[in-house]
Amino acid sequence: MRNSSLWWIIAGMMLLIDIYVFQAIKTVSQNAGEKARVIIQIGYWFISISAIVMLLSFPYIQSLQSSKVFRNYVFAIFVGLFFAKLAGSIFFAFDDLRRGFLWMMSKLFSNAGAHFADNGEGIPRSTFLSWMGLGIGGGLFGTLLYGFSNKYNYQLRKVQLAFQNLPSSFKGLRIIHISDIHSGSFQNKEAVKHGVDMILKENADLILFTGDLVNDRHEEMNEYINVFNQLKAPMGVFSTLGNHDYGDYMSWPSNQAKKENLEKLKQVHAQLGWRLLMNEHVILEKNNQQIALLGIENWGAKGRFPKYGKMHEAYPGTEKYPFKILMSHDPSHWDAEVRTKYPDIDLMLAGHTHGFQFGLENPYFKWSPVQWMYKQWAGLYEEGKQKLYVNRGYGFIGYPGRVGILPEITLIELI
Repeated sequence: MRNSSLWWIIAGMMLLIDIYVFQAIKTVSQNAGEKARVIIQIGYWFISISAIVMLLSFPYIQSLQSSKVFRNYVFAIFVGLFFAKLAGSIFFAFDDLRRGFLWMMSKLFSNAGAHFADNGEGIPRSTFLSWMGLGIGGGLFGTLLYGFSNKYNYQLRKVQLAFQNLPSSFKGLRIIHISDIHSGSFQNKEAVKHGVDMILKENADLILFTGDLVNDRHEEMNEYINVFNQLKAPMGVFSTLGNHDYGDYMSWPSNQAKKENLEKLKQVHAQLGWRLLMNEHVILEKNNQQIALLGIENWGAKGRFPKYGKMHEAYPGTEKYPFKILMSHDPSHWDAEVRTKYPDIDLMLAGHTHGFQFGLENPYFKWSPVQWMYKQWAGLYEEGKQKLYVNRGYGFIGYPGRVGILPEITLIELI
């Protein structure tokens, strides 16, 4: 957000796509009356320019950064329009390739008397492909609007995980795993409370939260402390930090203000009654048998995500315990460090990806654009004796909705 040049580059890309899509708008509106064409074209550019202005204003106007309405809906609608135009552009590009090929053939064979062009007037755009592109883009945009209704549609997923080295006293242990609450995006307290009630109804032995309690600021939890402090479990509620919890994605008046925000967020975890694990471990005991629970700060191997986590501080002392669970927000940590350096970590729990909040999923197939960046992005993954479970996220950020990949509460039973 502090890198304004990036926002200008994105705005430039948006403008180029707007100009490109406008050619199709002119094609499909060519048979409309003059007044209708003017309204359509002016309306198109009013919306497109408004989106670019909003985008360029976002890094500089604090009220836009903190406004839930803007961040949740206005910004999301503009982003949805951008991707809809991008999808439609695929068809427009195909049409341009077709026109280019016909034009080239007309030049190559014109001396042979072949007829490829329209009497010297050039090769017109295909109205059919223009309508097809606009239809696909409009369908995508409509799907994104529909997804607004799914953002609180919590899904309880039940998973049984078998481990040969699990102490007998922990067989049947029921763990609720949630991640990515992102309280700064919420606008419906009753809907959020319904999800908490779903968790409590399961009477789990242990509740684990794997980071991103807020979007940026600790104050985002003020309204929801009396909701999430209802979460209780006989063996405790434990939590870790995610990349958004550090306030790295907004402008602060000073580094000290940013540090104070993080310290106050740690206090929020304490107010909730959650034990925040900061590169450390605790021992869970049942019937004189013990397992280790490790929790580290955010550690991401992808993109520019921070590496605050310190496994070399959390792990020592756990070697003697027969079974280990690791809470680490970013699933890329599993392949990058956990599997290679800590092969006796039996189960890692993560979140972070949200499943992109968009994709296709059924019992036999799952797909999301996020898989182009993350090998492990939703559900269970296994390598040898080690397992990773990636929660699809309780909350949402950026896009205030869910399409195909719904918000998740995971009930894990160890067997």
